[in-house]
Amino acid sequence: MVFQFIRFTFVTFACFILPSLLVTTPSGVRDKVAILEQQRINKLIIRKIIASENTDLLDKSFSRFREQNHLKGLAVAIVKNERLIFAKGYGYADEEAKILASPEQLFRIASVSKLVTAIAVMKLVENGKIKLESKVFGKYGILNDKKYLSIKDKRLENITIRHLLNHSGGWTQRYGDIAFLPRIVSEQTGDPMPLNISSYIKFVTSRRVHFEPGSSSAYSNLGYMLLGEVVTTVAKMNYEQFVKENILKPAFIYDMQLGGSFENEKLLEEARYYLPEDALPAEAYDGSGRLVPKVYGSTNMALLGSAGGWIASPVDLMKLLVVVDGSSKIRDILTKKSIDEMTHVDEKGLDPLGWRSTNESGEWWRTGSLPGSSVLVKRQPNGISWVMITNTSNYKGPHLAIEMDRVMSSTLRKVNKWPDYDLFDFFPK
Repeated sequence: MVFQFIRFTFVTFACFILPSLLVTTPSGVRDKVAILEQQRINKLIIRKIIASENTDLLDKSFSRFREQNHLKGLAVAIVKNERLIFAKGYGYADEEAKILASPEQLFRIASVSKLVTAIAVMKLVENGKIKLESKVFGKYGILNDKKYLSIKDKRLENITIRHLLNHSGGWTQRYGDIAFLPRIVSEQTGDPMPLNISSYIKFVTSRRVHFEPGSSSAYSNLGYMLLGEVVTTVAKMNYEQFVKENILKPAFIYDMQLGGSFENEKLLEEARYYLPEDALPAEAYDGSGRLVPKVYGSTNMALLGSAGGWIASPVDLMKLLVVVDGSSKIRDILTKKSIDEMTHVDEKGLDPLGWRSTNESGEWWRTGSLPGSSVLVKRQPNGISWVMITNTSNYKGPHLAIEMDRVMSSTLRKVNKWPDYDLFDFFPK
């Protein structure tokens, strides 16, 4: 019955709806009208398919998780053998406007952005533009503008692209995460706020690293902010533009982009972000001194960019994962060598490239957390991959991702049979 419905819908659209749109609509807008109508019908098809399957188990589990953690909205997407088999939202993307959460809604993906950046870097490596052992700083480094050559600690000149990717560049967070301390960088460099990446490069070249680059891993947003500038310099085009043209377009992803900081920069299809009711305000990143909600204005999303600034839908993230999962020679946009390089389990305990963690059994995962958002993307060795994302912070902070993994793992173990359709077919390409 489900597939009869699908065939009937497409026949109806092709034979009756589409011709009438093209006849009655001015040529300048008829393509857009037809696309919007197709998207509307696609959503109806997806709802019909999901409703036709026995999804009570998943619905009850994810709804209970959302309620227990006081999350306004939650969205989930699940892939089996590179087919999108489940995509659904729970609660509200915008409670005030009564907009329900949807797997097509855009959410801040925080540090999952690092995976996007690592893929972009590996694409440049494959194209012969750089090597993983290419130096970043100094006269023969990539970021070798004259204003960056007064280097205080010569160990900085040993930092390579690989070191930035696996968090072994030499910086720790013993004094806090410098990516979120712009006032300190402003005071040290003399640059006014809001800052740009140039100020951060001036900052790091004028200070000592905390440990020998490459000797150990210490989580570093700064390293991935620098990688964004590396991509821009090497590709000779804006970082975001390079990612869109060389990573996202080949994966049929068109809505992903770098997000804004303030509420008035929120996109129409972007979720609204929420904090606990007693959350305290924070200082705006722009140096104005005004206090703002932590979810809107405390973080310079443009500066964070390649380290944590992307917004995407759960469906987009699954589209991205299936082209870098190493499971298909047809869909993958990176070579097997690059994917193996990114997911290699280092004998010295250094972090993987872009992923938060990988293991010998073939599990790869990437977490992300910002005020008002938390996300976990996971690839399992049994052919199942999934993403869970929310537009709400609670006091579990980054540990909420651990809870996401727990509830998803326990739920998936109870599913005996998965459908054989592919919901990717019903999202616009």
